[in-house]
Amino acid sequence: MIKINVEINYKHWIKKIKNPKKYINPKLNIISSAVPFLKKKNVILTMLLTSSKSIKKLNKKFRNKNKSTDVLSFPYFQPSDLRSIKGKNIYIGDLAISYEIINRRSIKNNFRIEFDKAWIHGLLHLIGYDHIKNKDYFIMNKVEKKILNLICK
Repeated sequence: MIKINVEINYKHWIKKIKNPKKYINPKLNIISSAVPFLKKKNVILTMLLTSSKSIKKLNKKFRNKNKSTDVLSFPYFQPSDLRSIKGKNIYIGDLAISYEIINRRSIKNNFRIEFDKAWIHGLLHLIGYDHIKNKDYFIMNKVEKKILNLICK
């Protein structure tokens, strides 16, 4: 099971998704049963729904990149450590998502679909997926598509 804390510090989010936690929770239940790592654990994460300006500051502070991005992931554990945790209740980390970037992408697509793509991508980073190497990109992309197909029916 996945539990999420949602913090909103940019009011425009509420115009698109009135209650983000209520919107995300049913999707988290589906993901819990679809991703092997999540099946036997209770994981908790925090999601910050913010602006491009705020996410740019976070990106500069923590990644030394002076630009906005759609989603930032701040894993609590290294991937190798995460796999070896025996406990059932695990805080996996934090996500930050930029409203303006999601909104801009939604011109070609639905806002909620673009939002789902961003937070799922971030969630996968929290549980150890990455896309640094080509091989890892294809693995992560396959899992993302599988999850999106399950939750966007």
